[in-house]
Amino acid sequence: MTRSSSVVRTALGAALAMLLAAAGLSGCGLKSGSPMADDVVPGSVGRGQPLKGASLTVTSKNFSENIVLGHMIGLVFKAAGAEVLDRTNLPGSISGREAIVKGDADAIYEYTGTAWITYLGNQEPVVDPLEQWRAVRDADVGNGVTWLPPSALNNTYTLVISKRNNAKYRLRTMSDVAELSRRDPSAVTLCVENEFASREDGLPGLKRAYDMDIPAGNVRKMDAGIIYTQVAESGSCLLGEAFTTDGRIEAMDLDTVTDDKHFFPNYNAAPALHAATYERYPAIAGLLNPLSARLNTEVARELNAKVDVDGEDPHEVAKEWLVKEGFIKEG
Repeated sequence: MTRSSSVVRTALGAALAMLLAAAGLSGCGLKSGSPMADDVVPGSVGRGQPLKGASLTVTSKNFSENIVLGHMIGLVFKAAGAEVLDRTNLPGSISGREAIVKGDADAIYEYTGTAWITYLGNQEPVVDPLEQWRAVRDADVGNGVTWLPPSALNNTYTLVISKRNNAKYRLRTMSDVAELSRRDPSAVTLCVENEFASREDGLPGLKRAYDMDIPAGNVRKMDAGIIYTQVAESGSCLLGEAFTTDGRIEAMDLDTVTDDKHFFPNYNAAPALHAATYERYPAIAGLLNPLSARLNTEVARELNAKVDVDGEDPHEVAKEWLVKEGFIKEG
């Protein structure tokens, strides 16, 4: 399943992405991007600068969370002595995936559910998050991709409801939503993206899994960014499609609804590396494993809010957090 963008890219950024694709820079051995020029040194990771002399490229998808995570990797590599080329903010999931597989990039924070469903072609998710990661790790060996241990950051789908409305309905789980839909179908109005409304791993499958009775007229389709506002501020959507790590959940005073039957896959973030890079620089595991161990859904919401709500720069958000947590220091 491909993750949706949390923010709309500018027209200039879109035009640049199209030009790069047209030039064939991805997959032909050439590397676009810009060097990371930060003056950072080891903190709790990178001591002895085990990547000194290495030239590494980091990448990410084009939504806020993944951009922040990509910059975290780059800054840690930089502190550990590497020269780092920044190729974050690539359009869509496939661009970053191909860059890792082909060796045009060395590292990305990827999502286990995306790999299992989208890249590896499976239809049924693995319920246990660690087993999902192990399945992806083992299956991806043949594609030249090495997966390091996952974080607890799980950017999966959820439904959100305003705390104000939830004081009345007290919806805690998807089963609660289903029960309300059967008891009072007119009460459950739902705002979703067009794609989510039609995908079998979206609303149609969710309704079947929970036996939800939601009339077609109660489902409203709109851009992802508008959903949060509609749920929080208007009466047109009791519930809305959302992502569990989105910073707007807390900023807009929303509750999330638990997927108690585990319909949606786990989307735990984990470093995915070009296998040859990891073989040459196995010290990367010691650099990124402590980082992944600290990342979780709550941390992601906090960092995403800094970008999507407060308008801060993803690179600075990544650096500030790494310094605060003691992983790196400013030189």
